[in-house]
Amino acid sequence: MSTAAPAGAATAPGQNSQQGSSGGEPNRQNNLQRIAQKKAQVKSWPLNKKLEKLAIYSSCKADDGCKCNGWKNPNPPQTPQRPEGPQPLASLNDPCRSCSHILGAHVSHLENAPDEELNRLLGIVVDVENMFMCVHREEDADTKQVYYYLFKLLRKSILLMTRPTVEGPLGNPPFEKPSIAKAVINFVVYKFGHLSQKEWQTMYDLAKMFLHCLNHWKLETPSARKQQRQHLPNEDAAAYKINYTRWLCFCHVPAFCDSLPHSETTIIFGRTLLRSVFQTMRRQLLDKFRAEKDKMPPEKRTLVLTHFPRFLSVLEEEVYGNNSPIWDPDFKQTPLNSATNTPTDRSVTSNGTTHARAVEKLSVANSPSSGNENGTTFSQSPGVHATGRSSKSISTSDAQGEKRPNEDNRVPEPKRRKIEGDIPEEVLTQLIATITDPKEMAGPENNAFSELAARDEAARAEERRGVIEFHLVANSLSRRVDQQSLVWLVGLQNVFSHQLPRMPKEYITRLVFDPKHRTLALVKEGRVIGGICFRMFPGQGFTEIVFCAVTSNEQVKGYGTHLMNHLKDYHVKQNILHFLTFADEFAIGYFRKQGFSKDIKLPKSVYTGYIKDYEGATLMGCELDERISYTAFSHVIRKQKEIVKKFIEKQQEHMQKVYPGVPCFKEGVREIPLESIPGLREAGWKPDKKYVKQEQMDPDQAYQAMKSVLIQVKNHSSAWPFLKPVEKSEAPDYYDHIKYPMDLKTMAERLKNHYYVHKRLFIADMQRIFSNCRAYNSPDTEYYKCANTLDRFFQNKMKEAGLWDK
Repeated sequence: MSTAAPAGAATAPGQNSQQGSSGGEPNRQNNLQRIAQKKAQVKSWPLNKKLEKLAIYSSCKADDGCKCNGWKNPNPPQTPQRPEGPQPLASLNDPCRSCSHILGAHVSHLENAPDEELNRLLGIVVDVENMFMCVHREEDADTKQVYYYLFKLLRKSILLMTRPTVEGPLGNPPFEKPSIAKAVINFVVYKFGHLSQKEWQTMYDLAKMFLHCLNHWKLETPSARKQQRQHLPNEDAAAYKINYTRWLCFCHVPAFCDSLPHSETTIIFGRTLLRSVFQTMRRQLLDKFRAEKDKMPPEKRTLVLTHFPRFLSVLEEEVYGNNSPIWDPDFKQTPLNSATNTPTDRSVTSNGTTHARAVEKLSVANSPSSGNENGTTFSQSPGVHATGRSSKSISTSDAQGEKRPNEDNRVPEPKRRKIEGDIPEEVLTQLIATITDPKEMAGPENNAFSELAARDEAARAEERRGVIEFHLVANSLSRRVDQQSLVWLVGLQNVFSHQLPRMPKEYITRLVFDPKHRTLALVKEGRVIGGICFRMFPGQGFTEIVFCAVTSNEQVKGYGTHLMNHLKDYHVKQNILHFLTFADEFAIGYFRKQGFSKDIKLPKSVYTGYIKDYEGATLMGCELDERISYTAFSHVIRKQKEIVKKFIEKQQEHMQKVYPGVPCFKEGVREIPLESIPGLREAGWKPDKKYVKQEQMDPDQAYQAMKSVLIQVKNHSSAWPFLKPVEKSEAPDYYDHIKYPMDLKTMAERLKNHYYVHKRLFIADMQRIFSNCRAYNSPDTEYYKCANTLDRFFQNKMKEAGLWDK
């Protein structure tokens, strides 16, 4: 392979600039301009000169045995020629100094190529020569290694006449959602949406200035980062090195090697990278602005020296806050001050001046993710999944000269139905502020180590810290699967084989690597520790779970629950709302905890013939609710309970009278009507209108009706076994089996003492008499038959009295 590069090759922009700086803009622009001029020059060459240039990077086609991968001039000039100066042309018949075959044998595949293709390949040649200089001049080992990889990638694309694409374990952008750009705009809406239009415009401009600076920021090398480890004890060096490599390959190098696809830093990266660079970038930016303040006009000086530091301070809280809503993928991006007032689009350069070309169109909608067949990673936000939120992004179409559509004609979003007696909005806001303020909340903290914490709380905390990750991987026969996905698939096959010993290993391997099956992998510290293998049937509306396992030394940590919750959230997004699985005797308990049951909601005809039947296993199903974010479900429920508890405490502050507790639950009553709870009406509770009709009977009238029914039941010929409590002498083991005994004598005493404040309590006690009898006696006994006869009689009398509404 030829490694020679012309002496006048353009250097990569910013190579000599200070690490971590977004400065050096004039020098950078000069380098980019020089590269563009060089590409324009080589594209204007005559055909023979173009072929000679491409021959240097093309393999010999003379015969299959020739291994020469680039033509070398047999008479190289003694002194290097300047690229813009006159150079002697070689002939297609000139032999190669390496293989002795003629130049034409190296470019025979290009003789009929269109001029556009030759120009494209020549553009890559210029990029190859630039990358050669980068490799030669770079001193940092990590960066040099990446440059060399890109150099070889560009050379290979010339040999194969393909478009260079970065592939492998780095993955494909975007690498995290939501992106930095989307989160920063979310931040402006969240924190400053209530401001006036002028103040909102200022914050919006500051956000664009921050994003522009980050897009042109040169990241520190991993080796330079190591020197700051004592200042960054929580820094994950491996994660930063991966992001640094991604930044080089997709952002930095493509900025001057346009043969490679270019992406903006703020569009393809998310919270992880921003947390890594924010404090350093903030410090250096402010230092730079202070140093240049004398050169700034007064209005710009106020913006960057007064408003910008405060903007960055507030942003820092949200960047490092674990529960900040700006990282919610479903954050509603509508400014509160005006739904129709989009800020005027004024772009900001790296040193703060405003002009139209300096920043990209600020549309921060998520980039389309790559297909998940080749091992796409999907990220779930730990925040609450808000159903029905709008997904509008703040788009500055004015900068492109487009007319903004009239937003006044938009269909208004449906408002939440106002429920009579609902908690006022301001009270609810106050309660939420109370439960989220650690100064207000006393007592044991409800964290991952609390006895009251949800099963998945510890796993959720580990995911937030980056200890564990979830990746959706699958094999494919139609496209190339990246190396990392294959490694994870092998790891999953090993986990399933060890944890499911009764399942044949060959069968597990076949299904895990079957392109029709996908697996949600649980990865901890780079190693697969669990997963769920499944097959989706979108046309039938269900998914079959084939294997589910977590390695034995990582069990009882909530990983299984959190893994299943991620799978549920993924299927809700895919609009597949039913799970089916055959669970063996050891897995039934796990699946029950995850909401599965033997009561299958799907018709049998929907899944018959589609799923695999396992001998000795039980078919179980789970129906998903599209309104629920399952990964945040336990967290939301806990917050709801805390809100209700605080609201009760708030109401109790205004109560003058304290009522005794309700004793009926100690006696086995499972439920009672709300209206029967003493003091509830006085606290402000109002029954639902649809139940008011049931309470139209006067309490005295209801008492007389229940008394009449009870007398008629006692006088019935089949009532003799139930007139008084069961004697132990007649049935010694009766009270060992019957936990809550009841009889007609006890009911008469309760009625006399006005215990039955509602007919449901009366009915519950009578039904307990009959259910106790049926539980203790066999169906062929006289007692059992008396219970059935008296039960029918009781129901008829209750209907006649207007007390039966079942």
